[in-house]
Amino acid sequence: MLSTKDMSAGGGRISPLVSPGNVTFKVNDVTLQQTPYDKDAYNIYLHVESKPIGGDFQGFLRDRNNEALGRYEGQVGRVRASQYPFKDTTLPSGRDISRDQEILKTMIFLASAFGVREELDMIEADTIEDFVSSAGPIICTGTFVNACLGSREWENNEGYINNDLYLPRVSKDGVPIEQEDVENSRLLTFDRETHVRPVVKKESTETSKFEPTKSSVGDDFDL
Repeated sequence: MLSTKDMSAGGGRISPLVSPGNVTFKVNDVTLQQTPYDKDAYNIYLHVESKPIGGDFQGFLRDRNNEALGRYEGQVGRVRASQYPFKDTTLPSGRDISRDQEILKTMIFLASAFGVREELDMIEADTIEDFVSSAGPIICTGTFVNACLGSREWENNEGYINNDLYLPRVSKDGVPIEQEDVENSRLLTFDRETHVRPVVKKESTETSKFEPTKSSVGDDFDL
């Protein structure tokens, strides 16, 4: 069947970036990053890579400063482990939410999805930063998992839409990530209306060319 999914507008080539939807990927790195607007709030980022695509697919360089390392064989992307940052807060109900405890719960969920919960439980760390740093290599085993990726769309300065990818919350409808060979799959089925928050595109007084410029696609993806 014909489909434009994963294609870019320039030349009809497959995009080197992972898109929202039901995808299969492995995790190459796990990082904990402060939000730019609140130093006490954190996002967990999964640096993911899809299965090799083959054909004339051209992935991003593994290292922009060392082309000898070659290119990724699959699509890549950064996926937030939660739609919203982790932060200490008090809910309207009066319930206190601990940032670090919520991060630990998320790491348990991820480790379980990759089948490495026992290894995760062996980690002891003084800070949440140290814990996630130690947990990353445990999760990055090269194991592929199935996932449902949501997105908050955003518009860059040239008017092109990009995706801020995240794992949707676990709900009665299913889970956002699970092992490939799991029996009785509970994986969420991607639904654009539910899992994508669209951007309201800016008005432009100038008519841009249909062919995107090199900068609209971006430099080789920085993982």
